[in-house]
Amino acid sequence: MQVNKIKNSRGEDTVEVNYNGFRGSAPGGKSKGIYEAKDFLTNIDDEISQLKELNVPDVNIFDDFEKIDNITNNLGSTARIALEFAMFQYKGGYKFLDGRKLPRPLGNVIGGGMHKDNSNLEFQEFLIIPNKAKTLKEAVENNLKFHAFIHDKLKKPDKNFNDEKTDEGAWSPNLNNEDVLKLLKKYSGKFKFKIGVDMAASSFFKNNLYKYKDKELTKDEQIDYINKLIKKYDLYYVEDPLNQDDFLGFAYINKKALVVGDDLIVTNIERLKRAMHLNAVNALIVKPNQCGSLFKVKEIVEYAKKNNIIPIISHRSGETMDASISHLAVGLEIPIIKTGIFGKEREYKLNELIKIEKELSLK
Repeated sequence: MQVNKIKNSRGEDTVEVNYNGFRGSAPGGKSKGIYEAKDFLTNIDDEISQLKELNVPDVNIFDDFEKIDNITNNLGSTARIALEFAMFQYKGGYKFLDGRKLPRPLGNVIGGGMHKDNSNLEFQEFLIIPNKAKTLKEAVENNLKFHAFIHDKLKKPDKNFNDEKTDEGAWSPNLNNEDVLKLLKKYSGKFKFKIGVDMAASSFFKNNLYKYKDKELTKDEQIDYINKLIKKYDLYYVEDPLNQDDFLGFAYINKKALVVGDDLIVTNIERLKRAMHLNAVNALIVKPNQCGSLFKVKEIVEYAKKNNIIPIISHRSGETMDASISHLAVGLEIPIIKTGIFGKEREYKLNELIKIEKELSLK
C-alpha cells in the first residue's frame, strides 16, 4: 500500500492512499461543524507514517466496522477516509453495493460566507437543482449552462463584478443575500430549476445574535426571517439556517422547504435521532470525512431513508480528484448529490456519474 501527501483544491495538504492499484483521497472542509470528527488525531505526517505500516485486511468496509476500526483507531478522519475510499474503489465502487439509482445534482452557483474572503454575502451558497431534466447528463449540462448564464446577468446589478469565485467555483458578486435570491428566482424558471441556500448560520452567529452587515437578529427574528425568505423566494432547500446547537429552533423552520442539517448533524446518527425527535429537519447532509467511516455513512443513510429524512451526499470546499461520493450516491441510492458545478475536482465527480449512467443504460 502506497500513501502520499497531496494538495486539495484549496492548496492544503491531504492524504492519498493507493490500495492494490486503486486510489482514494480525502477532502477538507473550510466551513466545519464543531462536532465533526477530527481531521487528524496527531498530524498528517505522523498519520501517513502510520498508514504505511498498516496491514490492511481484505474486508467489507460497509459491514466489518470493528475490524477496520481496530486497525485505524489511532487515525483521524482524513487518513481513514482516504484508505476507505481506496478500498471502496478496489471493490468496484457502486458495483459493490446494491443500489443503482442516480442522484440529482445540487449545484452551487453563487457564494460567499467562509468560502470567500471579505465576501458581501453572509449566506455561504446559493444553489440550483434541476427539476425537469430527463437524464443526469442533461441535469449536469443545464447546471453548467446556468453557471455561465448567471455570470453575465450579475454584471448589471453589480457594476464592479470582476469574475471572482469562491473556493468551490461559485461566482462571488458584491451583492447582498436578497439581491442574489431575486436574481435566481427571476431566471431559475427559464431553466426549470428549483433554488436553495446554504446559510451556514453558525458562521455569523455571535453573542447569541445573527449578525448581518445591515442588521442583528435574535433567534426568534432569524426564524421569522428565514420563513419569510422561504415563502418570498419559493425556496426548495434551506441548509443550516440556524446555529449548530439549536435543534429546537430548527423545528420552527417551515418544512415546505427541505430543511437540511449539516453542522447540526455532522453525519452523526445520534445527532440525527435527536433532530428527528424534535422534528428539526427533513433532510441531512452526509459527508464521509465528518465521521471518518463508510460503515457509519451507510448506517446513517439507511436510517434516514427509513424515517423519511432525505440524505444528501456532499463534497467539501477543499476537494480532490476522487469520485467516491459519486459511487456512494448511486450504490446507496442517495437522491441528491451536492458537488458544485465548476472546477476540475467538482466536474470529475459529475463526469463519473455520467459515466455510471451510461454503464447502467447498457445493462
